[in-house]
Amino acid sequence: MTSRSGTARSGELELYYDEFGDPRDPAVLMIMGLGAQMVYWREDFVRTIADAGYRVIRFDNRDIGLTSKLDGARVGGPALPLKLGYSLLGRPAGGAPYDLEDMAGDARAVLDHLDIDRAHIVGASMGGMITQVFAAEHADRTDTATIIMSSNNKAFLPPPGPKQMRALITPPPKGAGRETIIEHTTRLQGIIGSPVYPPAPEVARERSREYFDRSYYPAGMVRQFAAILGTGSLVEYNKRTAARTLVLHGTHDKLMRPSGARAIAAAIPGARLAMVDGMAHDLPEPLWGQIVRELTTHFSAGRPG
Repeated sequence: MTSRSGTARSGELELYYDEFGDPRDPAVLMIMGLGAQMVYWREDFVRTIADAGYRVIRFDNRDIGLTSKLDGARVGGPALPLKLGYSLLGRPAGGAPYDLEDMAGDARAVLDHLDIDRAHIVGASMGGMITQVFAAEHADRTDTATIIMSSNNKAFLPPPGPKQMRALITPPPKGAGRETIIEHTTRLQGIIGSPVYPPAPEVARERSREYFDRSYYPAGMVRQFAAILGTGSLVEYNKRTAARTLVLHGTHDKLMRPSGARAIAAAIPGARLAMVDGMAHDLPEPLWGQIVRELTTHFSAGRPG
């Protein structure tokens, strides 16, 4: 199966994407999370979905990967601890150069570029938040919504585990070189990833090298995090969601706790919650078969006729 790649324009931004599968098949748009390039959707995983009869598109969000960067855009507003406090209360914090609605608009721009009227929208972590916004704001373009290891940032949800949150927001040492950054990324994957299904150390390190060599742009992650905090609670988007929705979450996720998944499923009318035993804040290869079955069953149930 050959892949196709290109760029789609969203305002002044160029969004890099690739796609797999027959263009005549139902489309699946996959949206990755905070600071995560589209290649975090591993190619073999994506091809498995395409092999099941889908046209699968993944893309780099703004400010990450091979997509345009908002160089020089500053994050203002209150200091980070205060912004995190606002987040726990479900309130938006100011100072973000863009928000999750803007990022959902980017996802729509990819569909526009590819002349796709409707798609199954799948998002992981921050991508799951973008999916929640997309399903509400662009209902006419949403066949189904799938929200993986995410949250709706409802007020008073249990916060992320301190160890996992600290690892996520703590950058490598100032002036760190390539190998130090690669080791930092490898450690982060181990802290937030599935303890039941850890990748072999050499596999985790090789993937970290791949991510660094493809693009290393930490300023983009800062602005994406500001977009999450600047949007606040997504409950009102959930209430307006009409698409058939699957909420998929790992039992061992301490970064985005299962309480976030339960909050989404409770807020979206008719949503189905599926817990994946042993999964944390990643997509472990031993669970791909189970995850793909959940996705394709959901897609099929959501299509008319």
